[in-house]
Amino acid sequence: MSYDLAVWEGPRPSDDAVAVNVFDALRAACMGQSIPPTDLIRQLVGDLVERWPDLGQGDEEADDAIPWSTGPLISEASGPLIYFGMVFSKYDQAAEFAVERARALGHVCFDPQDWRLLT
Repeated sequence: MSYDLAVWEGPRPSDDAVAVNVFDALRAACMGQSIPPTDLIRQLVGDLVERWPDLGQGDEEADDAIPWSTGPLISEASGPLIYFGMVFSKYDQAAEFAVERARALGHVCFDPQDWRLLT
């Protein structure tokens, strides 16, 4: 089981309903496409993997401490969007850090489980 987080560049939607539409449009336009991640999305991923490395970058014991459910994490990014999963047992700390870093870069954070903006 995992917890997913969507982060994108752009203006903050006015409410959750608008955010759902923006997320759906970005996901349709970007995910599954060969669009290089933007510089700001790359910077976010760099911050995240500096805190917890990508899966497979160490031994199995090290991987047990990593919250990401897939790796490399940058492979989950496309253009101005990254949509990535965290292991459910570790998502609290990882999601808090990810949202903090994303906000510092001016990104929008969206919870696709509850279809809501994260404040």
